[in-house]
Amino acid sequence: MTIEALEDFACEPEVLWAIVGDPGRSDWVPGVTACDFDGTVRRMTMAGAGEVAERIFRGDHATRVIEYGVIESQAPLESHRASITIESRLGGSRLVWRTEVQPVMVEKFILRAMKESLAQLHLMVRRSGS
Repeated sequence: MTIEALEDFACEPEVLWAIVGDPGRSDWVPGVTACDFDGTVRRMTMAGAGEVAERIFRGDHATRVIEYGVIESQAPLESHRASITIESRLGGSRLVWRTEVQPVMVEKFILRAMKESLAQLHLMVRRSGS
């Protein structure tokens, strides 16, 4: 199952990339109570979801693309792979978030988490004055 979110922001792409392109940051993901990144694997503790580990497959600052996938989770995931791309748009930027996930039954949880994270990003951008 593929889930895609496209979201426009009234800020320069570099502002968004500074947040989502840093695997050690979790302040834009609601519910994360702890985050540790060792250079390859990001481990997060999430309220209601427990421990989650994600492997960072790619972090390309030039093209503003990050690709990652869940490798450990208490949720019944068979597979999870996602990418976030920050594009330049007239008057701001666009975040493109694609997630491939199995089984389909976790889609609603993933989509809700994505929407909540996008809302948090909007708040952070507004607070930064960008």
